[in-house]
Amino acid sequence: MPQGTAERRTRRWTPTEADAVFELENGARMDQKTFHALYLKTPEGFKAELIGGTVYVMSSPVSPRHGKSHFRVVLWLGLYADETPGTEGVDNTTTVLAAESEPQPDAALLILPEYGGRVTIVEDRHVSGPLDLVVEVAHTRRAIDLGAKKRDYEAAGVREYVVVLAKEQSVRWFRRSDAGFAEVSAGDDGLFRSTVFPGLWLDPKGLFSPTSRPLTAAVRRGLASPEHAAFVAELAARRKKTRAEKKPPRKTK
Repeated sequence: MPQGTAERRTRRWTPTEADAVFELENGARMDQKTFHALYLKTPEGFKAELIGGTVYVMSSPVSPRHGKSHFRVVLWLGLYADETPGTEGVDNTTTVLAAESEPQPDAALLILPEYGGRVTIVEDRHVSGPLDLVVEVAHTRRAIDLGAKKRDYEAAGVREYVVVLAKEQSVRWFRRSDAGFAEVSAGDDGLFRSTVFPGLWLDPKGLFSPTSRPLTAAVRRGLASPEHAAFVAELAARRKKTRAEKKPPRKTK
């Protein structure tokens, strides 16, 4: 849920909001439908996730170390999405994954449904279905991001999962295989390359450097690659096919 204004965050909670926050205490056990109904009743500024059937209340405020890494991640995905029609980046968006899973990833990149994507955007309120690429910035919640949350993403069918370790200033990249998530390494040039989003290249050092120039330079190189051009053409073809399938049949006399 989006952060509210200072005025709204400091106002007194209504009885309904207070009851919902009480029910959504850290460590509470429940299913996704119960969690979602309660979460909709919480006051603006309250943030929680359901991971493996357990409620995790998200701390606020966020540390500068986490915030800086998060900002760089959003920049990275945003630059790619801007040049790749049919893809969209989302930031802190509620995602319904399964009967006991409703996380709120730090950032994600998805293929839109009309371009052959697997997710559904429900009334502009939340995303439903397995995201294509998820990024979590791990600082105080490192064990959760590499443990319970990773298992949820894996079970739900997320295709690539990236964990940015803010304290260690490193990146762990997991890719879906027949046996589940498999960790992959950067290339000989130090760059990670997405297979789900061809041309999405990441310089992990650029996430933590004094400026974003190394990060954006790697993105520009990826966007100029032949595989990215082929992917853009493929997405356009998918969109054309979707439109043709939705077009009503012509009436005959």
